[in-house]
Amino acid sequence: MESISTGKLPRFEPRRELGRTGFMATALGIGDVADRALPLETCVATLRRAIETGLNLIDTAPGYEDGYSEQIVGEAIKGFRDQLFVIDKIDELNDPVEPQIDASLQRLRLDQTDAFVFHNLSSMETFESLSRAGGGFDQLAACIKAGKTRFRGISSHNPDVLRAAITAGLCDLVMFPAGPFVDLRYITEILPLAKAHGTGTVCFKTFGAGKLLADTTGYNQPLQQRPRGKLSSGGADDATAVLPRLSVSECLHYTMTLDPDVALLGLSFPNEQNAAFAAAMNFQPLAPERMEDIRHRAAAARQGKGPCWWNPNPNE
Repeated sequence: MESISTGKLPRFEPRRELGRTGFMATALGIGDVADRALPLETCVATLRRAIETGLNLIDTAPGYEDGYSEQIVGEAIKGFRDQLFVIDKIDELNDPVEPQIDASLQRLRLDQTDAFVFHNLSSMETFESLSRAGGGFDQLAACIKAGKTRFRGISSHNPDVLRAAITAGLCDLVMFPAGPFVDLRYITEILPLAKAHGTGTVCFKTFGAGKLLADTTGYNQPLQQRPRGKLSSGGADDATAVLPRLSVSECLHYTMTLDPDVALLGLSFPNEQNAAFAAAMNFQPLAPERMEDIRHRAAAARQGKGPCWWNPNPNE
């Protein structure tokens, strides 16, 4: 990779196979870029900007802005499709799989994705249902055989479900949280388990849905009510006080030190891309004491910013 400079984007090169898929993935992946408040052309241009740096894994889902994300991805990857690994999701876990895949492919205007994963499969009961003969995993395997996708997996906010899915051999890749504020089992158990089984790892929540970087309840949603106890020099509550925060570099370097196959980031605006690209260019693995310090400050930075929906919820 060449160094980033003003007005010039860096160039990311593939660095590792994504588990047993054999696809050589870049260290960073492109997350959801959909925003219905923005014109399609703007969203497509933002996504293409990330693709033009060499980033080669893209994630989308039907539920991201009610299909708008899939539409953006389908338009943005024209001319680049053969270079990319496109992941889409099955949102309705209790419904037949093939009609959902067909609808997503229609919105994407593709004949095939590289992977479909069950979205937020975080209940053991639901996992067991999907694992039964004729269940969702068998239906997804049939779609692979039919050429509608190449690989299968899950995204999950439950280490127990991830462990069961990986050890059962049902996933070519798994998606789960790995950042400064997550349950440590994702890091100490699931990452090494996936590697041992040849299962690709695509990890999200590097920035804790934005909570670690800003005063937000998540994904650019400003706090509506600030935590009490922030006092000004005059002794009164200070509504303008900035809550504890981490930097983009601290968060991204933490996740990259954990070494998942891909760190999936929400690169929705050029300024967000620039900050992430600059941090990636400057990455050096962090020492254990630095990792512990960032974890400790992340717990403080998350407090008072609403609930976390990636379960389990550590340090609540």
